Amino acid sequence: MPFANFQPATGVLGSLDLLQISQDGPVLHLRLNRPAKRNAISDSLIAQIHTAFVNLPENVRAVLLSGEGEHFCAGLDLSELVDRDTLGAVLHSRGWHATFDAIQFGRVPVIAVLQGAVVGGGLEIAASCHIRVAEPSAYFGLPEGQRGIFVGGGGSVRIPRLMGTARMTDMMLTGRVFDAVDGERFGVVQYLTGPGQALAKGLELARKIAGNAPMTAFAVMHALPRIADQSPAEGLFTESLMSAVAANTPEAKSRLRAFLEGRAPKVQKEPASSLSTGSPA
Repeated sequence: MPFANFQPATGVLGSLDLLQISQDGPVLHLRLNRPAKRNAISDSLIAQIHTAFVNLPENVRAVLLSGEGEHFCAGLDLSELVDRDTLGAVLHSRGWHATFDAIQFGRVPVIAVLQGAVVGGGLEIAASCHIRVAEPSAYFGLPEGQRGIFVGGGGSVRIPRLMGTARMTDMMLTGRVFDAVDGERFGVVQYLTGPGQALAKGLELARKIAGNAPMTAFAVMHALPRIADQSPAEGLFTESLMSAVAANTPEAKSRLRAFLEGRAPKVQKEPASSLSTGSPA
């Protein structure tokens, strides 16, 4: 049982009733807990997700994000949709932005485990994570065009960077739904597993990531997306600064010394697995 050693969270994280949060050493598992609603996002749920990510325990180095039940997240809970004036609607969207920014630009990498519906706001959550692992049951949709609304949780910024503007346009205008195979082919998903195996694969990746140097993980999370938005000259300069910062931490120096002294493994090709694949970088 890969999750046998996980213990329920206490304190602030333990008080969040719409989430199931547990921890085993440096890995924290955060599970959306509205299965009867296919983990649809209510105002309360978005607030609790934000609270969780800004209050991660200091010893956490990776987060596994999943959904309770058969679905990851079916998006905005339309049953709780209320009339808002223009300012109220803008502030509501900005609240989602703050939550998903806390995931993408937080302290530690986040691995999303996807099954069933990954729709609307659910796809926006997944896009804010750093690695996405999907089971064959996962499917991806953006029904905003059919609902008469527009994405408001950062989807217009993050999702085209994964699949391209043309594919997102297709999804929103026609209601097209992609399956898990297409999700991997189009760059939304990095790993595709067999049925019932995504959580175990996500945990494997989370444990591996948790063993990385924190400064390097932070640089990958915060510098890479910003460099991608810069001009080549600005990006190269930013890269030099970030490279110097990361290489001069005590942990980096210790790891480099271990490699030079033959105490650290060399890079080798991993054996092919019948359980999961990784898409090209």
